[in-house]
Amino acid sequence: MHLLIIKRLLQAIPTLWVIATATFILLQLIPGGPFDTEKDISEEVQSLIDSHYGLDLPIQEQYFRFISQRLQGNFGPSYKYAGWDVDEIIIQSFPVSLELGFYALIFALALGTPIGVIAAIKHQKPSESVLMSLAMVGICMPSFVLGPILILVFSMELGWFNPSGWNHTGDRVLPTITLGLFYAAYIARLSRSGMLDVLRMDYIRTAQAKGLKGRVIVLRHALRTALYPVVAYLGPAVAGLISGSFVVETIFFIPGLGSFFVNSAFNRDSTMVMGTVLFYAVLILILNLIVDLVQLWMNPRTRND
Repeated sequence: MHLLIIKRLLQAIPTLWVIATATFILLQLIPGGPFDTEKDISEEVQSLIDSHYGLDLPIQEQYFRFISQRLQGNFGPSYKYAGWDVDEIIIQSFPVSLELGFYALIFALALGTPIGVIAAIKHQKPSESVLMSLAMVGICMPSFVLGPILILVFSMELGWFNPSGWNHTGDRVLPTITLGLFYAAYIARLSRSGMLDVLRMDYIRTAQAKGLKGRVIVLRHALRTALYPVVAYLGPAVAGLISGSFVVETIFFIPGLGSFFVNSAFNRDSTMVMGTVLFYAVLILILNLIVDLVQLWMNPRTRND
């Protein structure tokens, strides 16, 4: 386990460097700058602004300055949110994105896992086809389509929930469903596939031959092994839930990090964009490491790999 952690940390160093360098280059290629406005700014004022933020330096000096600041944990000031550093915005807004991702993950697991297990138990029966058809609909329905539909039905027509905001408990419902439904459908397919494979194993047939009840066989003997593909999927799923909240936060006007990232991209706030990208890159690497450790715990046979 210690070797796995050291290996992942060593792999993270070049990965983060490539991500940081690629982000810096892509932002340099975008036309315009963070201080381009409709109002005319005198050349003297523009030069003072560029000098203050180091935008008048050669590209290579800006790059090395960017890398050195990131190594020191300094994300720099936001160009568009005056008086705010990027790390302050991340600390303030990320808990909202994290809360939304957590609710969506719980929703996805609570909905997808039972559907997949029931579909496997009802294999080759009409109920399996119905459940898997619903899962396919969930996979094919993107969040930018599902979100407006939920707002139209449950907010505009029925009036059950607010169409936007993050102030009350009910404000969490529609964004959670919008973000988590795709992952619930995918988890349903993974858990069904895993359960079908486990139910064909010899030790399950032995348990059936001994006369154990089906519920006992599924919950006590089959479920842990059957959910192994789901656990392996949780790393990219959690990363997708948190980063995928960009669209959902924009649709429902949620004050999370995703909405700040989208606005910064439109406003060419390069420090905010680079800081957010690196923050999510580190977060995803940590999540993948945690999932690897959980898989190692669930399947001890992989410890020698």
